[in-house]
Amino acid sequence: MRVMAIDYGDAHTGVAVSDPTGLLAGFTTVITAYRPEAVSAKIAELAAEHGAEELVLGHPINMDGTLGPRAEKAEALAELLREETGLPVRLWDERRTTVDAHQILFNNGKNAKKRKKVVDAVAAALILEGYLTYKKSPPRGEAQEDRV
Repeated sequence: MRVMAIDYGDAHTGVAVSDPTGLLAGFTTVITAYRPEAVSAKIAELAAEHGAEELVLGHPINMDGTLGPRAEKAEALAELLREETGLPVRLWDERRTTVDAHQILFNNGKNAKKRKKVVDAVAAALILEGYLTYKKSPPRGEAQEDRV
């Protein structure tokens, strides 16, 4: 089952798609669009093109666990995506993914200008990686299908 992860931003939205087995992150890209409707339409196009069966949208929860304006924007996009694609959309806690993505790129020798172009795609891959790990390793005594 292919899963698509999305790191939604004001101008740039990172997208990562799993391999057909749903075990590894594969394709990544960045959508440059400002309007949620344009982002949603492009995600729907990519989901169809790659055969995604589930969408995982980064949910920017504050470090103290509260929800702010960015979380509300993500929730609104989730609704648009459900309507546009007909696919299930799961909100996924994305705390620190962009920070971690910058660190990964920095450690691999990318300067700030080069990092800016790909950081959202790397953040989406981190969201996807976390979600896929969660799906394949249920806690003891709990069936996997009970959690997802």
